[in-house]
Amino acid sequence: MTIRVLLADDQALIRGGFRVLIDSDPELEVVGEATNGKEAVELARSTRADVIVMDVRMPVMDGLEATRLICADDDLAGVKVLVVTTFETDDYLIEALRAGASGFVGKGVETEELLGAIRTVAVGDALLSARATRSLITNFLAQPAGRPVATPAELKVLTRREREVVSLVAQGLSNDEIAEQLFVSPLTAKTHVNRAMIKLDARDRAQLVVVAYQSGLVSADPPL
Repeated sequence: MTIRVLLADDQALIRGGFRVLIDSDPELEVVGEATNGKEAVELARSTRADVIVMDVRMPVMDGLEATRLICADDDLAGVKVLVVTTFETDDYLIEALRAGASGFVGKGVETEELLGAIRTVAVGDALLSARATRSLITNFLAQPAGRPVATPAELKVLTRREREVVSLVAQGLSNDEIAEQLFVSPLTAKTHVNRAMIKLDARDRAQLVVVAYQSGLVSADPPL
C-alpha cells in the first residue's frame, strides 16, 4: 500500500527537495504541498494524507498550531504528523509533542532517515530518538507546566510489566532495546507498548513519554 505524504513548509526549495526524495520511493507518494499551517490543515482534510511532514516556523499559522488542530480532529485520527526541526534540542520539540506529533527529524536529515521516519510514523510507531528523548526530559520538566503531578488513576490500569515498559520507553529505548533488557522478544515488547498506549489513550509512543513524566512514573532527577 502506498503511503500518502503531505509536505508543509513555506520554503519552496525545501518542499521541492523533499518531494524528489519521497517520490523516488515507490512506496511513498507526495499528494500535496502546503506553504503554511492553515493550508496544511485544509489539505490534510482534502487529501487524506497518511503522514504530514510539518515545518514549525511558517506564516499565517505555524506548524505547532496546525499539528494541534490536525491531531485534535477526530475525522483525521489516522493522520500522523512528522515535525521537521532545525535541531533535535529545539524547544519546539516539547510543544510539538504536546500537540500530538508522532516524530521529529532535522532539516539536514539523510535520505534514508527521512524515508524511514515517514514509514515509521505511518504504521503508528513514534520516531523519538534517545537524543530527542533526553532533550524532552531536560526541557519538559524545567517548565512549570511540565513538572510531575500526582500519578493519575489511569496508570492503575497498567500491569506491572506495562508500567516497566512505559518507563523504558520514556528513557528513549527502542522495542529491540526494551526486549533485550527484559529478556523478551521484540514482538512481545511492542505488544506491551501498544497495550499501554491503548489503555492510556495515547496516540503513539511519543505521548507515552509525556504521560510517564507528567504522572511521576519516571523522574528525570539523577539517582542519589
